[in-house]
Amino acid sequence: MRRLLNTLYITSEDVYLALDGENALVKRENEIIARFPLHTVESIVSFSYAGASPALMGACAQKGIGLCFLTPRGRFLARSVGEAHGNVLLRRRQYRAADDEAECVRIASSMLIGKLYNCRQNLERCIRDHGLRVDGQRLSAASASLKETLPQLRSASTLDMLRGLEGDGARTYFGVFDELILREKENFRFESRNRRPPTDRINALLSFAYMLLSGSCAHALESVGLDSYVGFLHRDRPGRTSLALDLMEELRPYLADRFVLTLINNRTVCGDDFKVHESGAVSIDDDARKNILKAWQERKRDEIVHPYLGEKLPLGLLPFVQAQLLARYLRGDLDEYPPFLMK
Repeated sequence: MRRLLNTLYITSEDVYLALDGENALVKRENEIIARFPLHTVESIVSFSYAGASPALMGACAQKGIGLCFLTPRGRFLARSVGEAHGNVLLRRRQYRAADDEAECVRIASSMLIGKLYNCRQNLERCIRDHGLRVDGQRLSAASASLKETLPQLRSASTLDMLRGLEGDGARTYFGVFDELILREKENFRFESRNRRPPTDRINALLSFAYMLLSGSCAHALESVGLDSYVGFLHRDRPGRTSLALDLMEELRPYLADRFVLTLINNRTVCGDDFKVHESGAVSIDDDARKNILKAWQERKRDEIVHPYLGEKLPLGLLPFVQAQLLARYLRGDLDEYPPFLMK
């Protein structure tokens, strides 16, 4: 089983990344402020405009270390990718499958079943744990609606049908998402999903968590030899990791949505941790972002028993395990792609 290594987050805007032997250096002007052995690092996410040296980028590519660059406010800029890993025959099978709509529907329906099943589990968990504090009838009605949608996903015959069902399910889920927020309702009231840019605190948190998860999914897919840019549900678009967006659909409710709810309900973040800009956009301030990244790393170390494999693993390896299962399906080792279904 693959080991869970560290993700290095660079949150200072004025630091530069460089290479010294087998170590990543964090430098401010000419001063070395931190040093990290590369063999302990799985990926590097930089929120700094200063960038990284070509030598470090080359070392990360050679060692399979993901290197992602974001703006200080968290908007994606670029990813550094080295030579493709794995067997070229696997990627050829992926490309053929992506050109076959029936095969795309088969894979995408499994992923979306995982997504809506896990969304429903979030609602059921809230009813079970906080039934006296929430509108149980409203949540139960939404849960029942999602349950009815699940078999329709399996019987869908086109990608457009799948997207329509997924859209209806997402509206149902996010239509009651505000019920899952138990603290600071005056600051964390949720009305609808919005982004680019987010215009409220919860959407700022969700967008940030989804960004972290999409990067993990892209790195996981590439590590098993798949092309993260060629998806089955999300179609090709220059610069978009479509397969990573596909894979994260089933993982978002468990890894991202529950994480955001925990941040709010456990008071890890509060209303004062955000900046409201003149344009109406809302962003997370620097200190809060550091606390969120720390909590994200701690969350990745939590262990679960994978429902399909029956093995205990840290949550941070879920994208890698699901990428492996997808690769096994494409190679013909599995009859179906088994999505992650949370308990």
